[in-house]
Amino acid sequence: MSAKDLLIGIDAGTSVIKAVAFDLAGRQVALASRRNEYTTLPGGGVEQDMNRTWHDTAQVLAQLAEEVPDCARRCAAIGVTGQGDGTWLIDSDGEPAHDGWLWLDSRSAATSRRLAEMDGSRVIYERTATGINVCQMRTHLCWMQENTPDLLKKSASALHCKDWLYYKLTGVLASDISEGVFTFGDFRTRDYSPDVLELLGLSDHADLLPPIIDGTKISHGLTREAAELCGLVEGTPVSLGLVDVMCSALGAGLYDPAVLPGLTILGSTGMHMRFVGDADAVVLNDDACGYTMPFPGGAFAQMQTNMAATLNIDWALGLAAQVFASQNLSVDPEQFLVSMDDMVLDAKPGSTFYHPYISAAGERGPFTNPDARASWTGLDQTTTWADMLRAVFDGLVLAARDCYQTMGSIPGEIRLTGGAAKSRAFRILLSACLQAPVRTIGQPEAGAAGAAMIAAVQQGLFKDIAAAVDTWVTPLLNDAILPDDRLTGSYDTLFKTYLETRLILPKAWDSQAQARRELSK
Repeated sequence: MSAKDLLIGIDAGTSVIKAVAFDLAGRQVALASRRNEYTTLPGGGVEQDMNRTWHDTAQVLAQLAEEVPDCARRCAAIGVTGQGDGTWLIDSDGEPAHDGWLWLDSRSAATSRRLAEMDGSRVIYERTATGINVCQMRTHLCWMQENTPDLLKKSASALHCKDWLYYKLTGVLASDISEGVFTFGDFRTRDYSPDVLELLGLSDHADLLPPIIDGTKISHGLTREAAELCGLVEGTPVSLGLVDVMCSALGAGLYDPAVLPGLTILGSTGMHMRFVGDADAVVLNDDACGYTMPFPGGAFAQMQTNMAATLNIDWALGLAAQVFASQNLSVDPEQFLVSMDDMVLDAKPGSTFYHPYISAAGERGPFTNPDARASWTGLDQTTTWADMLRAVFDGLVLAARDCYQTMGSIPGEIRLTGGAAKSRAFRILLSACLQAPVRTIGQPEAGAAGAAMIAAVQQGLFKDIAAAVDTWVTPLLNDAILPDDRLTGSYDTLFKTYLETRLILPKAWDSQAQARRELSK
């Protein structure tokens, strides 16, 4: 056994913090995890205790170190990623200036709308290749500047979740090439853009932004304090990974210059991504929405993000579970989802239509509207529960098609990961709707794997990301599900109606939002 034959990937998600040990060939050795909690506040606030997030991360690492024999000595390096967007402010002493604002926070909805409609918003979009939405640090900072200026005055650095953890692990303030650039930067230069900061009215707060580093080139050592808390060796190299969706993209197979695939990640949110070989191939859209993030090297991931993906399924199945509970019956949510496969596939498509905007924060892809809400339309007395559940599944795959078409043409192959990838019905319907092969991957912890791959490249274990993918990812790709010819034509019809309905809904959303505001007074 090599003295240094393990890599650790940290993935600090919104609800779960994980630390995963991999061997040098990318095989998972062990996993430790802990539930993460956040607080929902009146007015749309969603916050997380920054110190608790750090201590939980340290405890997860310590648990992993106990479970894996001689883990501390064997660990060659650590990669860290975490939930994206949001704003985690610290003061000059390195302590939290406030609880971290999560990507779920919707307090700045009106600010987001104003920024998106102001003169100069198109320039911001063309620099960052990323649309303005309510989730982002730039929107949060603009809201704070207007509403809580004292909070910004006492803040010394504005970080994201993974940046905060990197600081606690190494004592170094930094952000990565994905989050730093898509929020305040120029996607072509991969650095901050003074023009973007000026247009946002945030030039006076430019000193809050930490340096941008590439984790495949730079690492910093684990501090003595962090090493003691985590049960690891002081000085162990730590690499700052990309944001969680980009690390998941690495671990789940998006990085493939030969195939140019798409990747759909269907967890609580939905990420629909396409591999882009260089900056000139990035497709900007008229609605100025979506994200563009660099990979290490010259390639990019371009993406449209649904605020809610499996949240829609969880909600729909939750309604059914409530009925069961009223009869003193219980169901396992994960098994419940799998058991619905045959019922969903047997239901008739188009009996009703569902637009999957169930998040209270609205929608951000392939359009931005904080007032967007989910709806079933076309119901009549013959509509069954199976028809309604099929409409939810169809709504999610049609939303994926909507997102991919906004970024150009649908890729020739789609890689799929996330909770919904476990559903056979969903895999079949997605392939038919996108008219493309759908391939899952046998890597259950793609985010942590992506973070560990970045650390592996930085340590010289692979010459570049492509070499790491060849060893860690390609062998784990499963056989593709091919489009079912009996379904593909139906989805052309369904998508036409889905899109036409989506385009007339904003007027109703505006009216509903106004009614909610009046009723809340």
